[in-house]
Amino acid sequence: MTQTQASKTHTDVANFDRWTSSCFLPGAVVIDPGNSVLYATGGWRSDRPVWNEEACTNCMLCWVHCPDSSILVEDRIMTGIDYEHCKGCGICANECRFDALEMILEPDPLSEQAGAPVKGGN
Repeated sequence: MTQTQASKTHTDVANFDRWTSSCFLPGAVVIDPGNSVLYATGGWRSDRPVWNEEACTNCMLCWVHCPDSSILVEDRIMTGIDYEHCKGCGICANECRFDALEMILEPDPLSEQAGAPVKGGN
């Protein structure tokens, strides 16, 4: 039996009770805690939040719920979005009660729009 066949057998749902960690390839390995700030993960997203500063009441619901800490705040006032780390999950826009955050499609990196400034971004 080849390694591929063995892997398929071990990860077949019918063999669930025989699964072990050795049946799977290792995923991301994080050796040091708290190092996510070192990795720009914003390129993963297909949608991005756009912030409407005039509609924002600084209630901080977006900040509380953002899993990537991508809502930028200074002195209890939202100042923008960290697009280097925002993965585009949309939780911030979903939690906003004032329509101050809207999800839009991320432009294709090769399009003319890709170089345009992002409203509310740094």
